[in-house]
Amino acid sequence: MYYDIWKYCTKEQWTEFLLSLNITGRLRLSDEQKLSLLYGLSNHTEEHYTSVRIPKSSGGFRVIRKPDSLLKYIQRQILSRILIQFPVSGCARAYLRGVPLTANALPHTGKEKILKLDIDDFFGNITYISVYQHAFPGTLFPPAVRTLLTGLCCYDSILPQGAPTSPYISNLVMVPFDETMDQWCRKRGITYTRYCDDMTFSGSFDTGEVISKTRFWLRRLGFELNDRKTRIITQSGRQEVTGLTVNQKAQTPKFFRRSLRQEWYYIRKYGAADHLRRRLHTENITEEESRSYLLRLAGKIAYVLQANPENPEFRAMQSELQAMLRAPGTDVSGSS
Repeated sequence: MYYDIWKYCTKEQWTEFLLSLNITGRLRLSDEQKLSLLYGLSNHTEEHYTSVRIPKSSGGFRVIRKPDSLLKYIQRQILSRILIQFPVSGCARAYLRGVPLTANALPHTGKEKILKLDIDDFFGNITYISVYQHAFPGTLFPPAVRTLLTGLCCYDSILPQGAPTSPYISNLVMVPFDETMDQWCRKRGITYTRYCDDMTFSGSFDTGEVISKTRFWLRRLGFELNDRKTRIITQSGRQEVTGLTVNQKAQTPKFFRRSLRQEWYYIRKYGAADHLRRRLHTENITEEESRSYLLRLAGKIAYVLQANPENPEFRAMQSELQAMLRAPGTDVSGSS
């Protein structure tokens, strides 16, 4: 058993191992202070979080746990120095550096049928033991170090939505499911990808069989399907995956592009601040609010260009908006 690797490991040895991970980063502390800090945080993580309730579009609230600056800093060190070294499944398309949102949609382009399934309360069902087993494997970490690192990444014995370590850990926890599901799907000519808690299957297949297999393997990891979000879309309907239509080619929906064109027209005509005043029916628009609005618009334009990088209209729009954001202030005078 792999536990035998650490069977004769002394406290001094695993303490040295923990310090070698350097998860306190650039904090100027003695070794004793580092250990005291890490154990203090790990044993009392709940005291270092603030809970925020965010309304869901489907109703109800999503609870976000925000770590304080100190715990967040340590978690970021764990992410960059430890977690990011472990590979996730090729089916996972969320929370990965350099992987665009379009990567989840492109494999499902032009397919006969698309099945979309959702995992119920995804982060809330990733438990302490799941993090312990999948994020910090016993082949690499002594038990005491695994326990400490797991404690630093959990809140009330579950994976908190809001900690910087949680997204990548969720992908590591899902590796067994993703790989099993992918192998099963490939044998049947089915394409499978997962974006966080959203699973997408495309091809020609028995829908009931795919749902049944998915439910069975999810339950083995302690998850359940959210049946209310199950969607089956054929070629006759608008097949949409992570915001892109994929019936024939991956692209943002027409209404999304039309809305962006309209917003850009009014920004160029009236300026960002005046447009926001008209849109929000208020006179109190700060420079920060105006800039924030333009940055959100820039993100939407970039999303269009991810799907169609050569689109000349949105390329020009992006170039002009970037120039506007670089200029002093955030507003632009109307052209009329």
